[in-house]
Amino acid sequence: MQTNEQDTEKGKGMPDINADENLAGTTHLNDALADESEFDKKQQELDEMKDKYLRLVAEFDNFRKRTAKERIELMQTANKETIVALLDVLDDSERAAKQLENTTDINAIKEGVMLVFNKLKSTLQAKGLKPMENLHKEFDADLHDAVTEIPAPTEELKGKVLDELQKGYMLNDKLIRHARVVVGK
Repeated sequence: MQTNEQDTEKGKGMPDINADENLAGTTHLNDALADESEFDKKQQELDEMKDKYLRLVAEFDNFRKRTAKERIELMQTANKETIVALLDVLDDSERAAKQLENTTDINAIKEGVMLVFNKLKSTLQAKGLKPMENLHKEFDADLHDAVTEIPAPTEELKGKVLDELQKGYMLNDKLIRHARVVVGK
């Protein structure tokens, strides 16, 4: 009888587990390892994409907040410029009010009031304010509020503005106040 050592020496005994005939049945295990490796790669790509997505969402949220803050600051700055421009008119009005107490000359008062009015008007026009010209223009519901209708003195004035009770204004060519008018019928 031969021992295990003798069988091994002759090539018999325990089969070689690394032999090709024994490995043939394990290809599905290699495929599973390849699939698992591919899955890990895809999982890593997915994680990277999620990270990119979260960063983009955070970046967009920061952008939105920053632009909202800038918009508020811009409006406040625009208001500040208008107020600063009107301070001179306010100063002139205060001086005129003080002069009213001491002056009996009506023409001087008139002149002072007109100076303040013209300064206010020019300051507002410099900021883009324009009064609308409405008399004898065709009535336009987008620009005018008809307070009343009266019979037109002539045929050509029918449907046109006969009187202006309150001026309408445009700011940088955008309507900010409708004119209140009387229309001919």
